Amino acid sequence: MRTPSRRLFLAGASAGLLPIGSAVAAGPVATPSQTEGPFYPAAFPADMDNDLVQVRGQQARAMGTVLHLQGRVLDLGGKPVDGALVEIWQCDAQGLYDHPRQSGRERRDQAFQGYGRVLAKADGHYSFRTLKPVAYVGRAPHIHLKVAISTGRTLTSQFYVAGDPANDRDGLLRGIRDPR
Repeated sequence: MRTPSRRLFLAGASAGLLPIGSAVAAGPVATPSQTEGPFYPAAFPADMDNDLVQVRGQQARAMGTVLHLQGRVLDLGGKPVDGALVEIWQCDAQGLYDHPRQSGRERRDQAFQGYGRVLAKADGHYSFRTLKPVAYVGRAPHIHLKVAISTGRTLTSQFYVAGDPANDRDGLLRGIRDPR
């Protein structure tokens, strides 16, 4: 695996979700790298599109509040990154991941895909239909993401819910030292 690139900037996002490294008046700030976490998919689901709320072939929809997550992948010069592979994964509305090491996995919402991926368009735009993230023990609500570009560089980071009181207690979020 290659070293995460700090040259990518994720612009925009759904209202209420902030990628680390949001735009500031002085221009783009690199989105800091964060851990992939212990629950990156051990195996990819058969349905890996950008709609995590509806699993292909199932009538049931995921429990929880639907969230439309969208943004752009830009380089630090503000230019769109065409064709970047954007992946997201997260727990369901009960705080459970689709991963063999997840305790209580048998209670997981089978109607929630838990993982999705999409290629960014020419303007760097990507979008997902997913769930508003929920907190679980020790973590603020978050959505994991990984961006891979054609040069082979990757960036792994997380989206957090703006203003959520659990943000102040999340060690990973608080561990980011760059004030930008």
